[in-house]
Amino acid sequence: MRLTHVLPVPVVALALAGSALAGCGSPHAPAPPAAVTAPAPAPAESNPAGDIPDNQAYVTYRADPGGFTLKVPEGWSRTDAANGDVTFTDKLNRITTHTAAATAPATAQSVNASVVPVLRGQVPGFTAGKVTTVTRPAGTAVLLTYQGDGPVDPVTGKAVRDSFERYAFFHSGRETALTLSGPVGADNVDPWRTVTDSLRWQ
Repeated sequence: MRLTHVLPVPVVALALAGSALAGCGSPHAPAPPAAVTAPAPAPAESNPAGDIPDNQAYVTYRADPGGFTLKVPEGWSRTDAANGDVTFTDKLNRITTHTAAATAPATAQSVNASVVPVLRGQVPGFTAGKVTTVTRPAGTAVLLTYQGDGPVDPVTGKAVRDSFERYAFFHSGRETALTLSGPVGADNVDPWRTVTDSLRWQ
C-alpha cells in the first residue's frame, strides 16, 4: 500500500499566506535607489618648493643704463641697489641683473679666475658647479652654475639651499650678468629659459 505524506494544516496555511503576500506587491512600487559612488578626490599637488607655475605671466623690464630689455615674472617685487643692481623676488626665487663696463667678453677661464672667488666670499655655503658656454637670442653667454645658502628665515631660523645660474653676456663694451636662483630641486628650467631667451639689446 502506498503512503502519502500530508503536511500539517498550520504549515500549509503559512505557505499559502506567504504566497499570497508575495503576489500582492504593487507593480508600480519604486525600485530601491541605486548606490551612488562619490567621485574620487583630485590628487593633491606635490610641487617642490620654489616651482614657478606653468601659467606664470611675464612683463618687460627696461634697463635704460644697461641698454637692454628683459622679461620678468609679473607680480614679483623689485629692488634697486645703490650699485645699479636690480633684483626681482617672489617667495623663494630671485632674478638679479648686474651691468658693468668690460673690455672683452667673459670666458670660462675669466669666470673661474675672477667671479668664482668673489662668490665664494659672498655666498654662504658656496659650492661651485660648472662653467659652460651657451647661446641665447642676445648672443653667447658664459653660464656658471653653483649652490649656496639662501637668506635665513626669521621665523624658523633656517636657510634654504639654493641653486644658482649666472649668465654673463657682452654687448658694446658692457657685461650684463643675469643671476637666477631658487631652491635646490625646484623645476624652473622653462621659466629660466624664458627669462634668458628674452634679453634684447637696445
